[in-house]
Amino acid sequence: MTNSTYHTPVLFEEALAAMEIAADSLLVDVTFGGGGHSREMLKRLGPDGALLAFDQDDDAKENMIDDERFYFANSNFRFLVNFARFYDFMEADAILADLGVSSHQFDAGERGFSIREEGQLDMRMNQRAELTAFQVVNKYPEKELYRIFNSYADLKNVPKVVRAISAKRREVKIETTAQLVDLLSDLVKGNKQNQFLAQVFQAIRIEVNDEMGALVDLLEQSVKVLKPGGRLVVISYHSIEDRLVKNFFRSGNVEGKIESDFYGVVQKPFRAITKKPVVPNEEEVECNPRARSAKMRVAVRV
Repeated sequence: MTNSTYHTPVLFEEALAAMEIAADSLLVDVTFGGGGHSREMLKRLGPDGALLAFDQDDDAKENMIDDERFYFANSNFRFLVNFARFYDFMEADAILADLGVSSHQFDAGERGFSIREEGQLDMRMNQRAELTAFQVVNKYPEKELYRIFNSYADLKNVPKVVRAISAKRREVKIETTAQLVDLLSDLVKGNKQNQFLAQVFQAIRIEVNDEMGALVDLLEQSVKVLKPGGRLVVISYHSIEDRLVKNFFRSGNVEGKIESDFYGVVQKPFRAITKKPVVPNEEEVECNPRARSAKMRVAVRV
């Protein structure tokens, strides 16, 4: 497996340009994956620069980079501060987060992320984690299923989805992605079916990996890790993530509440560089359809 087959980075040049890499920069890539971004970062760094990369997926370790300037944390990026302190990256110049699922994770059917590839209902980005998609689908109470589908997917027929899952699991355990696809396929017909199924899988995946909680932790901890003038570059793939990032850049909290001090000065740790998100051009989307929903936002630490 090569890094190019593992994952095709989205908004590759735009993200690297936004980081404003200098020869002596301390950089953090919190979503290492196939190492595409990290390898290019190292090319742009001089001998005094360094890079700390995160990935909780054990498969990503196959793409490790043999470079004395490279440090790797086989961990969720929600532990950013812990590892930044350990590796002496507490005055970082830039952090890159390319959120979502890697091409490798989608294509590895046995991981359970894809609606097209049959596999066990797993969906863990960290294979050492306890919670799996099987447990969510088969064990969660109906009210919890309502919560995740209402919160993490833009579905108009949540009650039908929950009823279908509940009825099926009373008859038999839902163990594979194919079983889940089969029992839900009748709920939506025509060209909207794949989008519907993808949204259902997305909601379950977000719950399994606590992706929103991890993103909030990352945003809040980036304030401590970046030095003043340092840049935070975030590429998100659905509206929930993008809204959290937008709110945090605008107000310093994910709720988007503007808070001022005694003198009326707005208290926020970042200044947004991108007024509107940067999106892939038509050529990139044509070459990599998974880039279609990507949105990049950039902010500087004040």
